[in-house]
Amino acid sequence: MTDPTIDLGPQTLVVARLAEAVTDEQLSAPTPCPEMAVRNLLGHLLGLSVAFRDAARKELGPTTDTDPGSTVPDVGPGWREELPKVLDELGEVWRAPDAWTGMTRAGGVDLPGAVAGAVAVDELVIHAWDLAVATGQPYTPDPAALRMSHDFLRAAADAGDRGGGIFGPVVPVPDEAPLLDRAVGLSGRDPGWKQGLRQGA
Repeated sequence: MTDPTIDLGPQTLVVARLAEAVTDEQLSAPTPCPEMAVRNLLGHLLGLSVAFRDAARKELGPTTDTDPGSTVPDVGPGWREELPKVLDELGEVWRAPDAWTGMTRAGGVDLPGAVAGAVAVDELVIHAWDLAVATGQPYTPDPAALRMSHDFLRAAADAGDRGGGIFGPVVPVPDEAPLLDRAVGLSGRDPGWKQGLRQGA
């Protein structure tokens, strides 16, 4: 990734729209993420948005130091107002060139700003797919974000780096498949996952 900077705003807007359409009845529905219902996935999206917002600002502390796998996230009663607000802030802070330079921290891991930005994009693209398929919604990610997510996951797979257990084993997907399906497969998920079948990773 020679030019790592993209605008996260279009993808954060996609995520916000998907979240807005989730009904209260769907909060307990299964998702492609192991041990996560929709409410837990939304809680994870909220937490990672806060963490990567603060990582972009280089405001390191509890939000950037916490391992996301240490607890099962959940949402509180105000999540419908809080999540779109934090997603908007996330998109805004990564528009600053300084966010992509120097060192920062996310998930308790020190990493270059450009890598943190790529991880944030990947999280937004893949977890938006998780949310869409779990709630039966159509999903079209921002094209620039999808390309960055795919390239990030492809590089991780080629290097044999499974993200410290965050990603499952790669699910083979035909080379001629849509780019989103290939990214989903690289993330360890089955692009054909259907609600209730608990396929994928």
